[in-house]
Amino acid sequence: MIRLLDLREVALDPAEVLAAVDDPAAGGVNLFVGVVRDHDHGEPVAHLDYTAHPSALDRLREVAAGVAEEFEVVGLAAVHRTGHLEIGDIAVVVAVSAAHRGQAYDASRALIDRLKARVPVWKHQVFGDGREEWVNSP
Repeated sequence: MIRLLDLREVALDPAEVLAAVDDPAAGGVNLFVGVVRDHDHGEPVAHLDYTAHPSALDRLREVAAGVAEEFEVVGLAAVHRTGHLEIGDIAVVVAVSAAHRGQAYDASRALIDRLKARVPVWKHQVFGDGREEWVNSP
């Protein structure tokens, strides 16, 4: 069921994550790709840096296991980027396959929402004017 979970300092490939959930039993596959945008709070963003707590991968496993248990999924995968990211870089990719599209959508939404809420990966956002902001940090 859980096919791929990782935190990486290298560029992410949505095709890899999508391939991880490929299964002949799946009638619906949902892929979410989170990309670094050029603004936040109405202000221009220059770049981001993501830092993961040493427990982040274990927390990601817990989140994935909870989603896999709660929803009827065939395959589940999630990869989050760490390190320095520029505008347009991929920050996170999640994919879920299920027998039906509704199940895939629901499980995918739960996976990304819970990942963002519970996995200790913190975003250091640098704005165009040099101001900095930490997001989701303790």
